[in-house]
Amino acid sequence: MYPRHVKTGSTMLLIAGALAMSACASKAPKELPPEPGPATTTQPAPSASGPQPGSQADFVARMMGSDTIYFQLNEDSIDSADQAALSKQAQWLQQYPSKRATIEGHADERGTREYNLALGERRANAAKNYLVSLGVDASRINTVSYGKERPIALGSDEASWAQNRRAVTVTID
Repeated sequence: MYPRHVKTGSTMLLIAGALAMSACASKAPKELPPEPGPATTTQPAPSASGPQPGSQADFVARMMGSDTIYFQLNEDSIDSADQAALSKQAQWLQQYPSKRATIEGHADERGTREYNLALGERRANAAKNYLVSLGVDASRINTVSYGKERPIALGSDEASWAQNRRAVTVTID
C-alpha cells in the first residue's frame, strides 16, 4: 500500500497535467474557411523540356553520370572509360564556350591527409589536361583537391573506397 499523501499527490499531478493539456487545445473556429480553389502561382511553371540549357543541372542531366571519373588505388591515369566521360564533358563545354568548370579531385580515406590532397590534385589535373587535349581552353578550368575530406561513400571497404577515388566536374555559372 502507498501512503495516503503519495496517492493524493499522484492524483493531483495527473489532474494538473490533464488541465494543462486541455488549455493548449485549439478551439474550433466559429466559421470554417472556404474550400481551396485552383492554385495560382506567381512563379513560372517548370519547363517541360528539362533544366535550363547551359546550367549545372543541364550539365549533370546531359552527362548521365559522366560528370565523374573514377581511379584505381594510388592512380591518377585516365583510362578508356574516363576518356569517354571526359569527351562528353568536352563536347558540352565546347557547346557553351562562356561556361567555366572546376574539377574536384578526391581520394579514399586511406593514406595521410597530405598524400591524399596531392593525389586528389593529380587526379583533377589529369582530367583537366585531358579536357585541354580535346580543345577546351585551359583558362576555363580550375582544379581543387579535397583529398579524403569529402567522401561520397562512408564505408571502410573496397566498394566505398572505389567510389571515393574520383574527379568530379562542376560547372560555374
